[in-house]
Amino acid sequence: MTLSWFSIFRLGLVQMCLGAVVVLMTSTLNRLMVVELSMAATLPGFLVGLHYVIQLSRPKWGLASDVDNNRTKWIILGMLILALGANLATFSLSIFTSNYALGLTLSIIAYTLIGIGVGASGTSLLALMAKHTLERRRPAAAMITWLMMIFGIAMTAGLVGQLIAPYSHARLTHVVLGLTAITIGLTCLATWRIERGLVSVQKTQQSSKSLVSELIDVWAHEETRKFTIFVFLSMTAYFMQELILEPYAGLVFEYTPSQTTSLSGLQNAGVFCGMLSVGILASGLKIGTMRAWVQLGCVGSAFMLTAIMTLGQIPLTIPLEFAVVGLGIFNGMFAVAAIGSMMTLAGDGKKEREGTRMGLWGAAQAIAAGFGGLLGTILVDMMRLGGLSVANAYGAVFTFEAALFVWAALI
Repeated sequence: MTLSWFSIFRLGLVQMCLGAVVVLMTSTLNRLMVVELSMAATLPGFLVGLHYVIQLSRPKWGLASDVDNNRTKWIILGMLILALGANLATFSLSIFTSNYALGLTLSIIAYTLIGIGVGASGTSLLALMAKHTLERRRPAAAMITWLMMIFGIAMTAGLVGQLIAPYSHARLTHVVLGLTAITIGLTCLATWRIERGLVSVQKTQQSSKSLVSELIDVWAHEETRKFTIFVFLSMTAYFMQELILEPYAGLVFEYTPSQTTSLSGLQNAGVFCGMLSVGILASGLKIGTMRAWVQLGCVGSAFMLTAIMTLGQIPLTIPLEFAVVGLGIFNGMFAVAAIGSMMTLAGDGKKEREGTRMGLWGAAQAIAAGFGGLLGTILVDMMRLGGLSVANAYGAVFTFEAALFVWAALI
């Protein structure tokens, strides 16, 4: 027995819960530190980066769920750790004003827990889907889970924004506590008995190898190795624009803060449409392979980044919004097709190590997320210090991103 559509939807609820909690930690708390607490932006940037670095532990969690052969336990455990970290991070905000050192220490511990929780739960979730989802359903399964994650992010941001107004730390604490309680309960319900009756793999009777030995074995598989490099390159390009697109629109096109916020919303709408289109066309209508959709998404993203750069160089009547929505659509295509390919490749090679392979790719994505965002801002600052105009500095970085996407498509 394999995962039914209803079971896939249930696992999508877990992904939605992960997105709902993480978005508060990486955006809402980030803003509160900088604006309400008047901290340097470097501090929340460091904490968000820390939670990505901690996700280098994904291969370890993947291997643990492989050996234990019980993904549900690790999914729930990860969500519990994430909830603990989220509440500790919220509590630490109230400590900063009276004891900065203690507040910083608690925040570091909190974001470490957040990284561990996301890594343990997210990796085990994807490994479970990779192992028990029929190949023909994988594109749609990837689409469903990631669309639900985007929905969770958007819904949480909207609701929490209303619930914490007017802002007080006590109100925020209650909201985060309530949110994490809901996500834990929903995760337990979503995964209850979900592995019962699935086609299972017998536990190996030999003692498990060390993580390093397992990673060496997994890395020896050529397709796994190539896909890891692809994930790193494409995700670096994907996250490079995350921190520079809105400043670019404000500095070059003179967009107001509300306009750049709307621009970000349009991009996410494009991502949603891109994911939805691949799920329908690839899984429903059987049009194209996952590799073809990945390549189309990468090349299309490169084209749209070039268009965004060109609009800043040449005075055209074409609105920036068109290029940004197009970028979102192709980003969504590439992302959901990459996840579908990931679940397919996770079952290749040595069996009983789907989690280890998923963990390896998750670690590559985590490195790329932290590295890409930081690299984009550093390159812009360096080029502006070197004498380039604002438009040329940002344009050069967008061009570099486009080149990375093309390189990834060729792998």
